[in-house]
Amino acid sequence: MFENLSERLERSFKILKGEGKITEINVAETLKDVRRALLDADVNYKVAKQFTDTVKQKALGQNVLTAVKPSQLMVKIVHDELALLMGGETADLELKNRPAVILMAGLNGAGKTTFSGKLAMMLRTKRKRSPMLAACDVYRPAAIEQLRVLGEQIGVPVFTQLDCSDPVQIAKNAVQEAKSRGYDTVIVDTAGRLAIDEKLMQEIAAIKEAINPDETLFVVDAMTGQDAVNTAKEFNDRLDYTGVVLTKLDGDTRGGAALSIRTVVDKPIKFVGTGEKMEAIDAFHPARMADRILGMGDIVSLVERAQEQYDEAEARRLQKKIQKNQFDFNDFYKQIQQIKKMGNIKDLASMIPGVGKALKDIDIDDNAFKGIEAIIMSMTPQERTHPEILNTSRRQRIARGSGTDIQQVNRLLKQFDQTRKMMKMVTSNKMAQMMARMPMPKR
Repeated sequence: MFENLSERLERSFKILKGEGKITEINVAETLKDVRRALLDADVNYKVAKQFTDTVKQKALGQNVLTAVKPSQLMVKIVHDELALLMGGETADLELKNRPAVILMAGLNGAGKTTFSGKLAMMLRTKRKRSPMLAACDVYRPAAIEQLRVLGEQIGVPVFTQLDCSDPVQIAKNAVQEAKSRGYDTVIVDTAGRLAIDEKLMQEIAAIKEAINPDETLFVVDAMTGQDAVNTAKEFNDRLDYTGVVLTKLDGDTRGGAALSIRTVVDKPIKFVGTGEKMEAIDAFHPARMADRILGMGDIVSLVERAQEQYDEAEARRLQKKIQKNQFDFNDFYKQIQQIKKMGNIKDLASMIPGVGKALKDIDIDDNAFKGIEAIIMSMTPQERTHPEILNTSRRQRIARGSGTDIQQVNRLLKQFDQTRKMMKMVTSNKMAQMMARMPMPKR
């Protein structure tokens, strides 16, 4: 997402390059281009105009330091205003009651059921809560079954009541069931509804009144663009929800909804869905999103994702193996699995400053590791542990078994050998540095 907007903004800032100072004339020209870029990205017109007016006011009031170029100062001002536009601070869930209740609302096809599963998994694995899902969509065929399958997949119980067709009653019973069974969170998945469908809007309002949720989250598909903002306002007028969830941010979307919703409804964006996997859910950080829009990457989020997969005991075991030059294909395979758990490969790479722009037109398949995994899994346990025994006949057998060719196998073995040498060198240097810092015993 935001690729086109990032590119357009970068072009806008070039207008100021080579200028000695910020003047009303060159700022006006730059901001005219910025406003056009925001409108093309599907940002609400009033929001885009208010944004550029604020940036202009702040830019003209700044004294440019000799060490800072006007274009750099403009990027800083735009970055700070973008972060404020999207909420400024990160807004977390406020779950005070026991059980805490989270009500999901939104249009048909926005991804409420899938997101309910993602949220339940995140609360269970990262927040150490014990959630229960409640299936209250009695209209869409297979909605209850979809939630049940998701619950089974992530290890979270799902409350269903097939003999009841009243969503309000099912929601009340679900909260009561959670209370009696000791679950501390209930996520209520409801049917998709249009704001113009008065009967269904009254129903979601009745569900909210009946269960008094801690959080009411409006789930919106980011790909619906400007319509998402209008719908968000209509739902908020009826429900007064506590936060917004943007789904499908990994799609080919211009991202305008993320920049407009906060201003139009004055409710924080709390989460974003960034892919199909159940792990593809992120808290929404306005400042980090501003970084990414302006091509600055998002190293903090990248490190956080890596830390989630980090196992200290495993890292120590691996370090010992590397020091003894015993790093093998079993260890290599485990490292690949950890990287895959972190999320979409292109999305991860775009978090590194400068890399997102370089990868704009490059399609990185999420199955990029499949060939390597096939080669490793075609080796015998002994070959994985002792790569040095892989002679020509063994390599040919591995190529046949993995559906690759001998050149791919040879290439992987060469890269693996180089990696192993480099890792050994790095750990040896670190050990030498630590030894050098240690005080010598007195004689």
